[in-house]
Amino acid sequence: MELKRPGSVIVDFTIATTKDVLDFGSANSELSSALTASEFSVNENAFAESKFVCLDSNFGIGILNQNASGNCEGGMVGIQMAQCNSTGQWSQTTNNCTLRVIQDLTDKAEHLDVTEVSQFTANLSNAVEQNSKNITNTSTTIVKVVDLLSTIATISQSLTVTKYVMEDFLKTVDVIVSNDTQEIWKSLNKDNANRNASSALLQSIETIGNSLSDEPLSFTTSNIQLNRTNFTNTFSGTFGQNSTTQIHVSNGNRSNSVTVIVFSALDNVLPVRNATHNESSLTDASINGNVVMIKLDQKFDPVISLTFDIKNSSLLGNPQCVFWNFSVLDGIGGWDSNGCEVQTSGKTGNVLCRCTHTTSFSILMSPNSPEDPALAYITYIGVAISMGSLVLCLLIEIILWKSMTRNDTSYMRHFSTVNLAASLLIADICFIIGAAIVKKGEGMPVHACSAVTFFIHFFYLALFFWMLFSALLLLYRTLVVFSRMSRSVMMAIALIVGYGAPLIIAVITVAVTAGNNAYIQEGNACWLNWVKTKALLAFVIPALTIVVINILVLVVVLYKMVKRGVGAITHAEEKHTMLVIARCVGILTPLFGLTWGFGIGTMVSPAKGIHIVFAVLNSLQGFFILVFGTLLDKKIREALVGKLRLKNFSSNFTVSTSAGPSSSNGKRLVHRFPRKYVYNISEAAHSSTVPSSNSDTFKFIDT
Repeated sequence: MELKRPGSVIVDFTIATTKDVLDFGSANSELSSALTASEFSVNENAFAESKFVCLDSNFGIGILNQNASGNCEGGMVGIQMAQCNSTGQWSQTTNNCTLRVIQDLTDKAEHLDVTEVSQFTANLSNAVEQNSKNITNTSTTIVKVVDLLSTIATISQSLTVTKYVMEDFLKTVDVIVSNDTQEIWKSLNKDNANRNASSALLQSIETIGNSLSDEPLSFTTSNIQLNRTNFTNTFSGTFGQNSTTQIHVSNGNRSNSVTVIVFSALDNVLPVRNATHNESSLTDASINGNVVMIKLDQKFDPVISLTFDIKNSSLLGNPQCVFWNFSVLDGIGGWDSNGCEVQTSGKTGNVLCRCTHTTSFSILMSPNSPEDPALAYITYIGVAISMGSLVLCLLIEIILWKSMTRNDTSYMRHFSTVNLAASLLIADICFIIGAAIVKKGEGMPVHACSAVTFFIHFFYLALFFWMLFSALLLLYRTLVVFSRMSRSVMMAIALIVGYGAPLIIAVITVAVTAGNNAYIQEGNACWLNWVKTKALLAFVIPALTIVVINILVLVVVLYKMVKRGVGAITHAEEKHTMLVIARCVGILTPLFGLTWGFGIGTMVSPAKGIHIVFAVLNSLQGFFILVFGTLLDKKIREALVGKLRLKNFSSNFTVSTSAGPSSSNGKRLVHRFPRKYVYNISEAAHSSTVPSSNSDTFKFIDT
């Protein structure tokens, strides 16, 4: 590499190793520091061969991964840090650069006098407007502007703020809250050192608003509208861009003055956080209307009605009327709903709020479905039907257990059905508990909701893994005809698949997400988080994977049966069991997969139809298990009928015997059963345990 400096010695060297670079830097530090950008003449071919070296007039010479500091450029002051990367370039890592004009004002603000506030505010407004492009791209400059506004607001408490001071003040605010600053504010709200900057900005606006002169005034900037009015009894008005916010203040029979400031872009600045969730934002909610600041000169208990037009029509779920509480989260500030409530929402494209105090108001809304009573009724009625069906399914299995589990395949089939029904029943019970502990408007009990979410997650996964075991059992019995695995081994495998795998997934999900306080979603339901940590994938991925596996297993089994013939299975009863398993896997797997497919759809679409279909399918899963897993089994139906008829027969036989001699009872019994109703009880019960004297078959023939 060749470095030339006019009027001085030419230094010619070839970079071969890292040691050479370090030796050069040590021996020639004075020469390298004296070089400027205009004095570089670099042999680019030699430099290209040494990619571990970075060379820059600001950061100097460095090797791979070395850090260096340099001065800010382009009218900025401060220090910036960079790291030498593998391409031979210095990559900026931190930037503490501030516009020189803003830094000069910051220096003057340290000794700002009350008499200088008016001129200082005007100078700040001019500097910000003239350098708006540079300011909106630099987080450090925005923070310094917020500090300057806070200083002005604090000093202004000792004087009466005129219209011109207030106008210059809000013009400055207008620039740093514009849409161009949205990404910078997101970064600041996540930065522990600057996460209170947005709250400090709002606080400074409220503070200076308290010092406004008594005279009525009104003006508008690009994103802000201010109106100060004297009124008696009531005050009403429509404000904001395109008249998007209606305000009504009830004052009784008194005179008062009201200051209204409407911000159409403050949602770019303020995070969505509250006292319950100490996050930079509640990831499932957004500010979906203007931010309105209302200040009354005379302190009393007002009744304030605010009608907000909804900005984003795709955010229609769970509207909340809130105000900014500066005292929560150790002074960082967050949204609070105390003293505010929703009156009407959604259907007309706006939200009506009623509040009993004055401060900064707005509405929070989530991307979930609007709270429709019909959806709630469908869900709870469906869950009740599902739970009743599951209880009935379990009762049937208990009653017919001995008669239905006479071979290993049938035993494991019914063992799987019992655990399938039990898993879904417990999951439904946990769902009811979760709905009961989350009360609207009172926040979410995080610890209780996390526990409920864990069990819902675990037992819903168990539901799918027991379906997977049923498919694997079907595949095993189809491919392995002669070799038999013992029942105890099969049960061990079943328990590992059915409960072991879901437990591992559920525990890992908690371990990965709990440290970020993002295991559960921040909303009105106890369920896995989606937006922040994607914890819901710990359910969706295993469930949908099992759906695909079961469908593939079913295809393989059907192919083998067609190729080899169903009759190749020696025992007719085992053949029946396998056909029942195949039907259950073939119907329930796609049905449950379709259900949770609609569940994913509810997260990305506010369409009411998707939510209704998901509510119906999800809440009736227990009914589907009862129908397709139990009632459609011909042998179960026959066994149930047989037990019922046997019970009637025993009852009638006892009554007749007590009435007279056995011979006459016999005649009565014969005449009660005409010839056409000849019935084989042992076949109906599918069991050799039916009591008999000489044979296993009772026949009643009309003679």
